[in-house]
Amino acid sequence: MSVIGILLCGGNSQRMGFNKLTTPLGGSTALARSAALLSHSGCDRLVIAVTPDTRPAAEALDTPVPVTLCDGGSTRGQSVLNALRAAQGKPGDIAVIHDAARCFQTAEAVRAAIAGARETGSGVASLPMADSVFDTSTQTPLDRSKLVRTQTPQAFRFEDILSAYERAGDQAATDDAALYARFIGPVTFTPGSTTGYKLTTREDWAFAQASCFRPRTGTGFDTHVLGEGRKLILGGVEIPFEKGLVAHSDGDVLLHALMDALLGAASLGDIGHLFPDKDPQYENISSRVLLREVACRLREQRLTVAHVDVTVIAERPKLAPYFPQAIRNIAEDLGIGEDQVSLKATTTEGMNDEGRGLCISAQAVANLV
Repeated sequence: MSVIGILLCGGNSQRMGFNKLTTPLGGSTALARSAALLSHSGCDRLVIAVTPDTRPAAEALDTPVPVTLCDGGSTRGQSVLNALRAAQGKPGDIAVIHDAARCFQTAEAVRAAIAGARETGSGVASLPMADSVFDTSTQTPLDRSKLVRTQTPQAFRFEDILSAYERAGDQAATDDAALYARFIGPVTFTPGSTTGYKLTTREDWAFAQASCFRPRTGTGFDTHVLGEGRKLILGGVEIPFEKGLVAHSDGDVLLHALMDALLGAASLGDIGHLFPDKDPQYENISSRVLLREVACRLREQRLTVAHVDVTVIAERPKLAPYFPQAIRNIAEDLGIGEDQVSLKATTTEGMNDEGRGLCISAQAVANLV
């Protein structure tokens, strides 16, 4: 007997406005979380119904079990049927059908569904009704002791659920259990989990982000030599001084350290990797342009800047008068409030290269959520 995981990744995420299955969420994605859930909870192989948007992410999955991809359909039911046919299961096999958007379902719920299918032919993850339920057309309360909320996974003997879908044709069904009950027989309901909710709306996404909230912290450091004939620019502010910082770009060590801290917190490398100093397009470029590009990279990862703190190490000139404008620049470029930006300056009291006026350095800490 083989247990075949059928993972559905065919939705278009219209209500989200972005692809909910492939967008990073707490260090992973909904697609990857659901694939790992099935492959570590009793499934011997996976068949994943994909769209052109989700196919690359599905192809890149690293799972301990074999994976087959198939095209999803225009409806959920068609995607299930396509995946069942692609699975080529044998009589006695178990099909475990799961919506990838239910990426926080528990391994216990998966195993319970599989056990139910082995024992009775079906195992449908479900929860009892905790709230009072009314039939609004008659204003009549329903007996909630007889009601359950179904989730996925929903597991069945392979030949039964394939037969049900093929017999259904174009008939609509809210889930796999409805077709099974219509064409095969009574459904066995197995314990689900409150964490098995489906990512459907932006409110669901916000709740999921809070559920897997893991603050991310990065540090950055940069230093540049002071030289003649260069402008001194720190935090995007040109500061009157007889020397400037020598660099391929504008030499803004404050923003360079800040960008490295932000990139480090996001695990996106560093500015030397993203903006190499051998590339002529970055020669004398404003570091504010680069900071805005870093902000775009963070948004692509669905990461938000919570707070940044930068310390500039310089003997001269006095920097405090220029920090209010630098704070405004950083807040504008990162799309955050000025109260989320902290800038400080210190000296080394004549020690080290900073103290001897040979260079200016900066160190930064950034927190992302």
